Amino acid sequence: MPRASDLKITIGRLDSGPTGSVLDVAGVGVGHATIVRDEPDPPDGRGVARTGVTAICIGDDSQRRGVVAGGAVLNGAGECTGFLTMAEWGVLESPIFLTSTMQVGRVYDAACELLLERHESVRESVTIPVVAECDDSYLSDARRMQVERSDVAFALDQALGSIGAALPPPEGSVGAGTGMNCLGFKGGIGTASRVTAGAHTVGVLLLTNFGERSRLTIDGVMVGRVLGPAAPGLGGPRGTPPAGSCIGVVITDAPVDHAGCERLARRVGLGLARTGSTAHHGSGEIFLACATGLEVDEQAKVVAAPCLSGPELDPLFEAVVDATEEAVLNSMLRSPTMIGRDGHVTPGLPPEQVVEILGAHGRLG
Repeated sequence: MPRASDLKITIGRLDSGPTGSVLDVAGVGVGHATIVRDEPDPPDGRGVARTGVTAICIGDDSQRRGVVAGGAVLNGAGECTGFLTMAEWGVLESPIFLTSTMQVGRVYDAACELLLERHESVRESVTIPVVAECDDSYLSDARRMQVERSDVAFALDQALGSIGAALPPPEGSVGAGTGMNCLGFKGGIGTASRVTAGAHTVGVLLLTNFGERSRLTIDGVMVGRVLGPAAPGLGGPRGTPPAGSCIGVVITDAPVDHAGCERLARRVGLGLARTGSTAHHGSGEIFLACATGLEVDEQAKVVAAPCLSGPELDPLFEAVVDATEEAVLNSMLRSPTMIGRDGHVTPGLPPEQVVEILGAHGRLG
């Protein structure tokens, strides 16, 4: 399955990093545990599952020292544990875990156990892991608790092992993105990066689960309208639901403080709007931003150092918006058609037709 860059789709003016992903920020890793089952209902089986866990690590020692962070909420019909602590302290002290709505408790419990086991300093205090969710119940049976501790451990191990990788992480229907829908097509995990003129790298990773097919917009072209309605039998009896959610994670190596991170996080919403999002009443758009360019000590105190502020943040804002738009597209292009519970079908975005439409509008680089 191609990425946007493979199709010569260019969003914005800034160059991408070497992998075109959040892994371009030094010390960042991404790992997935993907759960796909087609079993009978209990007690004979575990039901139909299209779900999983995604872990994002910002350095192996983030639990010990923390990372400067901030967040923003566009529409709050969702959940993100640890958000209040991060907003209060301006520091992130755990990996970021993404999963489906009904699995948050299991992922949180497992994350607590794993962090207590792996980090001696945590044992002397408490930990509040960051776990954010989107609803995959259109394709996955939400009545069953499908995620196990071993899945969270696997995703975390994969994330730590991917730090410094030369290729982007898996995208689309993997990990937390397994059962997600986006703009009337299959969505999931997508990532992209940008490098500013000041040589700062900005990476964005999204869990996409929002929007209506008719509003799908790529590089300013109303692709969804040209593609038209889904073929009969695709999208279930009522079509894929327009309301969903999007979790956005921004990571940069720039020296940005807590207030600056909040401002970076807020710009994810602009990138989503470009693709067709209107942040439906029932959707949860929750965004986090982390900056590794400032040091945090073991007391969660930011070590005094010059940081970017005011208009100096403008290039980073541009990078976030453009990378977000591309990450949405990658989440869809990397996701093939999927059949889930009760025969629900979510079609994959057809890359050949996308190229034809964008080419006709002069949008291919």
